[in-house]
Amino acid sequence: MSTEDALGIDPETTALVLVDFQRGVVEGMGGATALGPHTAEDAVGRARRTATALRELGGLVVVVRGSMGLSGVPFPTPRTDAGVPSGVPVPPHWAEIVPRLTDCADHVVTKHQWGSFYGTELEVLLRRNGVTTLLLAGVATNLGVESAAREAYDRGFEQVLIEDATTAFDAAAHHDSVSRVMPLLGRVRSTEQVLAAFARH
Repeated sequence: MSTEDALGIDPETTALVLVDFQRGVVEGMGGATALGPHTAEDAVGRARRTATALRELGGLVVVVRGSMGLSGVPFPTPRTDAGVPSGVPVPPHWAEIVPRLTDCADHVVTKHQWGSFYGTELEVLLRRNGVTTLLLAGVATNLGVESAAREAYDRGFEQVLIEDATTAFDAAAHHDSVSRVMPLLGRVRSTEQVLAAFARH
């Protein structure tokens, strides 16, 4: 059986969760605009293709964006060795969804931490819409996306990471998350494999 056959996606009980595809992340803070191994533009394009196809089949698309407040610091903020710098001004457009995805979302969820579920309405939204399977994409693979995947696993959701609609601030971090962590939480597939699974409906 091929990996496409094994996906078993029912679009009507599936949600595409797009994590941190927002201007402040995609465009980068402090000039950090290089992403790897996929460019942000390519990841956004693949996310859009998937969103369009899923919505046509009756699935749900949720965009999760992070809002750290005017100080640029998440809250609560426990001490860490690599803490979030304080006093960094946050541009007004920081939490805006990237333009190519603004018309793709059925719902927009705002988070205040790495995770997409903690302190947000995401789980209630998914449960009320009968969602049992999540497709995940976003930036950065090893940060917001992986955090969402860990939370989703704890809540019993089936999940598929769309590897090439996801990227990180360096290729090594992306590869580590995709090869070591995500296979423990769900399945890892390409955009084409997910679209092929849709085509069976």
